[in-house]
Amino acid sequence: MFLKKLTLLNFKNYESAQAELSEAINCFVGDNGSGKTNLLEAVYYLSLCKSCFNIPDLQNIKIGEQFFMIDGDFHIKDETEKIICAVQEGLKKKFSRNKKEYTRLSDHIGLIPAVLSTPSDTQLVYAASDERRRFLNGLISQHDRAYLQNVIDYNKALEQRNRLLKNFAQTNTWDELALEIWDETMSQTGEKIFESRKELIDKLKPVFQKYYSFISGDNEEVSLVYKSDLENGSLKELLNESRQADRFAQRSTIGIHRDDLVFLIGDRNIKKTGSQGQQKTYLVALKFGQFDLIKGITSKKPLLLLDDVFDKLDAGRVERIISLVAEENFGQIFITDANKVRVDKVLEKVSSDHRIFKVQAGKLELVDK
Repeated sequence: MFLKKLTLLNFKNYESAQAELSEAINCFVGDNGSGKTNLLEAVYYLSLCKSCFNIPDLQNIKIGEQFFMIDGDFHIKDETEKIICAVQEGLKKKFSRNKKEYTRLSDHIGLIPAVLSTPSDTQLVYAASDERRRFLNGLISQHDRAYLQNVIDYNKALEQRNRLLKNFAQTNTWDELALEIWDETMSQTGEKIFESRKELIDKLKPVFQKYYSFISGDNEEVSLVYKSDLENGSLKELLNESRQADRFAQRSTIGIHRDDLVFLIGDRNIKKTGSQGQQKTYLVALKFGQFDLIKGITSKKPLLLLDDVFDKLDAGRVERIISLVAEENFGQIFITDANKVRVDKVLEKVSSDHRIFKVQAGKLELVDK
């Protein structure tokens, strides 16, 4: 599976751009702000139907225009698959496969798995727990469609339950039966989500640790801990026990919407003790582990999108990441970097096909090898 051709219209800073891509390694080189990351975001859209930066679709329309379109020609199982994403002001987002529009975007998730490493991944370390849950949801959804539906159903029930609790407070009423209806839906879906997340972390942890150990030169020990209210009992029982607390708070204080991941280096939270290089290594290793996990479960090699992956790393760690990228373990890889010399150094170690594109002010140009 690989992306053969990418075409953009009015996407971010691109008025019009087209690239015939290598099925192995594609490097986008240019100054900061030239539009390198926007290309990876476009590929991410074709995989997961949304921006990788959790921003509204309309904000990705080029300033002064009313729509954007991303068109990708993929090679999947010896056939060409055309995937198009179109967003226009005032209209619903359109997503199609071979000219047939999806009625549900969730039906597309998993067809073209992708893993993205970007400097904004630091939000996984510093942001609130919802950012880490979003990471879990994105990872599991790419190989388990039922999981995605469970998350959608749970969130709808949670919203209705919270609305009910606020209404009780405003009207000075209380209805146990009405709460039980939403408790049932949250319990059924929440238990499945919990088990899926727990199983995923158990599988991800050793792979992630292997990559961290290699990239760091075996200098530090790291771990990944999953925290959930459901470790203390079934969600149905916990919701019943939290009724009075929920009534006082006017929201649901127990559930998988409070789950979190704890990132540890040694026995300390990396948020508090890790250097920039250690945090970057941790996050890159996490994404390489994500790649291996999806590949093992789906037998597909996800598209690997590496945005400014070498920044904030010492020479040794950069060398070890380069050696990983040079391996045949991965499928199609996209790399952005402002440093052309460093990109050339990466490609010196690679025997497979590769292409370099110069990016400048929303323009894309293939560089002769």
